[in-house]
Amino acid sequence: MKHLFKPAITTAIAAAVAGVLSAPAAAQQGPIKVGFMLPATGTFANLGNMIENGFKMYVAEQGGKIGGREVQYFKVDDESDPAKATDNVNKLIKRDQVDVVVGTVHSGVALAMAKVARETNTLLIVPNAGADVITGAMCAKNIFRTSFSNWQPAYAMGKVAAERGHKNVMTITWNYAAGNESVKGFQEGFEKGGGKISQNLTLPFPNVEYQALLTQIASQKPDAVYAFFAGGGAVKFVKDYVAAGLNKTIPLYGPGFLTDGTLEAQGAAAQGLVTTLHYADNLNTPRDNAFRLNFAKTYKTNADVYAVQGYDAAQLLTTGVKAVGGDIGKRDQMILAMRSAAIDSPRGKFTLSPAHNPIQDIYLREVKGNNNEVKGVAIKALADPARGCKQG
Repeated sequence: MKHLFKPAITTAIAAAVAGVLSAPAAAQQGPIKVGFMLPATGTFANLGNMIENGFKMYVAEQGGKIGGREVQYFKVDDESDPAKATDNVNKLIKRDQVDVVVGTVHSGVALAMAKVARETNTLLIVPNAGADVITGAMCAKNIFRTSFSNWQPAYAMGKVAAERGHKNVMTITWNYAAGNESVKGFQEGFEKGGGKISQNLTLPFPNVEYQALLTQIASQKPDAVYAFFAGGGAVKFVKDYVAAGLNKTIPLYGPGFLTDGTLEAQGAAAQGLVTTLHYADNLNTPRDNAFRLNFAKTYKTNADVYAVQGYDAAQLLTTGVKAVGGDIGKRDQMILAMRSAAIDSPRGKFTLSPAHNPIQDIYLREVKGNNNEVKGVAIKALADPARGCKQG
C-alpha cells in the first residue's frame, strides 16, 4: 500500500510547494489596493471629490498603472465626523485590506486615521488635513502628507499682515483642530512682526451662524480680521462679512481655503480678498499649465489646490512603488524612496521634511474673477517646525 501512496503524497507536496512559491508572484501581479477615505457628503464634499479626481488623473496619465501594477479603488465616506473615523478607516484596512489609505480633509477625522495607521502600520497619505500633530508628535515612518500643515499658510499670512502695517487683528474660526491651529500659526507670524491679537472668536463646527460674531468685530474695529473657514462655511462667511459692510473698513485675510474651490459661489463678495497658500492660479509654468489643461478636459471644471494635493498623493505613492519595481512588500525601501522624493508638482517642486510634510513655497494670492491670482511668494521653501516629532 505504501507504494501506492508515495506518488500521491509526492504530487501533493510538489503542488503545495509550487503554490507557495507562486503565491508572491501572483500577489505581485494583483492590483494595488488604494482606499479613499474622503468626504462625499456635507460641507467638504466637493473638496473630497477634487482630491479623488486629482489622484485618479495622475494614475490615468501613467496608463492606469503604478509601477507596472493595476490600481483598484475602495471608497468610504468619512462624513467629516471624527466619532466615526476609527470604524470607517478600519473598513478599508480590515475589510478591504487596502495597501494604502488616502485621506482626508477634516483634521479631526485625520487625527483618528493617523492613530489607526500607526497602530496597524498601514501606509497613510494625507492629501489635505493640515493638523500640525500629524507631522508633529504623531509623525511616523508610514504617514506622509502631500498638502500642508495648518501652521504653514497661517504663519505666512501673519508675516504678510505685519508687513502691511496692521497692529491689532481679530481672528475667527470654527472651534476645531484645523481652525485653532491656523489661528495659532497666524498669531506666531503676526506677533513676530510686531502685531497683537486682540481677540480670538470661535463657533462650533460646522455652524455657519456668524452674525453675532460679526457684530463683535464691528464694535471692536480691529485693523484687520484673519478667518479660517473652508467649503460651504467659507462661502457663507465671506458673503456675510461683505453683507455686514465690514470689508469697507476692516480688511479680511485668511489662508487660501477661504477662497479655494469657493469663488464661483462667493461671487462678487470675494473680489480682492488676499490669501496665502501653497498653490495659486496662473502660476503659468509648463507643469501647471499642462496639469490644468488635462484636468479641465477630463472633469469639465478648473483644478484647485485640492485637486493638486490629490494628484501629488498619487505622485508620491508612484515614486515609492516604482522604487521597489512594484513589489510593495518591500516596505522599508518603498518608504525610503517616498521620504527622499522630489515631487514635480503643479504647485512647484517640493521635497519632504524628515517628518514627511512638504517643504514648499507659500504664495500670496488675490481674488480676481474666479481666480486666486498669484501676486508673489510670501515665504520660499517654508518647512513646518514639526514640533514634537521624534522621527528622523
